[in-house]
Amino acid sequence: MDLSQQLDRFKQQQQRCHTSLSIINATRAPSKPQQYAPAPRPPMAKPSAPAPAVRFSDDTARLQKMHAVRKSAVGSQMKDVIELLYRTRKALTATQINDATYVDIAGNSAVFESLRNNPKVRFDGRFFSYKPTHNVTGKDGLLALIADFRDGIPVKEVEDAYPTVLNDLQALKSSGDIYLLSGEQDMVFPNDSRSRLDLDSELKKLFYEIKLPKDMLDIEKDLRRNGEKPMTDTAKRREAAEIFGKPSKPKKSKKKQRGMTSRTRITNIHLPGLFDLPMDTKDFI
Repeated sequence: MDLSQQLDRFKQQQQRCHTSLSIINATRAPSKPQQYAPAPRPPMAKPSAPAPAVRFSDDTARLQKMHAVRKSAVGSQMKDVIELLYRTRKALTATQINDATYVDIAGNSAVFESLRNNPKVRFDGRFFSYKPTHNVTGKDGLLALIADFRDGIPVKEVEDAYPTVLNDLQALKSSGDIYLLSGEQDMVFPNDSRSRLDLDSELKKLFYEIKLPKDMLDIEKDLRRNGEKPMTDTAKRREAAEIFGKPSKPKKSKKKQRGMTSRTRITNIHLPGLFDLPMDTKDFI
């Protein structure tokens, strides 16, 4: 079979295949177009929380305070320790003091020696504690201490004995056990019956009959006459006032002398007969 015959045969086969395909397509029912489900979307990621702000350590303030205390003067560190001992009235170790004040006693020999030799600090080899002027711890001990000082004891010598000492002083005053006098230096006196003196009427009469000069010039003359040097010079002061045109102060009209009231300050409490006052009169103290 030559080549032309083979070509004709191939064309016939193609035509038959084309016819068969046309018949198959005509008899097949139309189908719905295939639907494809959309691919599921991946879930959206939640927005991440913002990164926390950069912070210094919570210990920074404490470390700064510790550094400031330990770089301060020895006197300043001693003050912090003594105030702690006075406030707590407890025996504390160097470690406990360091925890409360940041004062490193064990690591600072100057602070340690200064505290060990301070008159207000007691050190027994391990514990530090406050050392008051007088070792009393309560009202009974305070009253016994005051009773030993018949001439009086300054309040500042007992006010650091224990935390409530001032309240106890007021309580003892209210009960009439002591006298509490205010002045340039507050004093405490025991109410001791042995200190009471009875004065006769003649002595009281002499006291009231003493007349003082009304003019300071006369008082200064009397002082010089008795060999005493007056602390003032009224004549010179008045002369200077006249020179510089400063008139002397006019004399005030004499006011009626008032009797003793609850505000009158009594100083000679050991001489109650002089004022006809009972020793237990608390309104005048």
